[in-house]
Amino acid sequence: MTQNLHIALSGGIASGKTYVSDKFSSLGADIIDTDIIAHEIVLPGRSALEEITDNFGKSVLQKDGALNRKLMRSIVFEDSKKRLILESILHPKIQNEVKNKITSLNGPYQIIVVPLLAKSPILKQVNRVLIIDCDEKKQLKRLIKRDEISTKLARQIISSQSDRKERLSIADDIILNDNDFDSLDTQIMNLHRYYLDLTKEVT
Repeated sequence: MTQNLHIALSGGIASGKTYVSDKFSSLGADIIDTDIIAHEIVLPGRSALEEITDNFGKSVLQKDGALNRKLMRSIVFEDSKKRLILESILHPKIQNEVKNKITSLNGPYQIIVVPLLAKSPILKQVNRVLIIDCDEKKQLKRLIKRDEISTKLARQIISSQSDRKERLSIADDIILNDNDFDSLDTQIMNLHRYYLDLTKEVT
């Protein structure tokens, strides 16, 4: 056990990770979001963007020099080899940033949001795994509406991630996001109280 309680929060795309992590944050938990880190490390001037340009060409850049995220996503989800190249560039840098942030935060417990947790070395750095689960049909519908993408691309994105069974197999705790926000908030509050109790065991 580490000195502080570290909880990995994961779930399929469009399962509600942002809503849940925001709620935990409002309750006082430290949040480390690897999606936000992934955005930060590819800003112009950062080494990750240079490596991406070296591997994929300048066509993936916008006129202002920033990464064209929509184009990049389309490229990597249509070609698994290219997706692996991108992951090999980003994942080590993301992991290093997570380590740095963990040492600088002092909340009662820390939640690390990791979309592809089952495939991430971060899994070995945490005390518990919290999975947000939802019906796959609802997940697909939410993704299409949220990102305004085709059903085909949405299915490709979902299929590139760990499947529902694999995610649930690594879970210590599960939040079901198939109903209304009241139900979701109740589950979050119950886990918050539980995690506060657990912090007494790891300090």
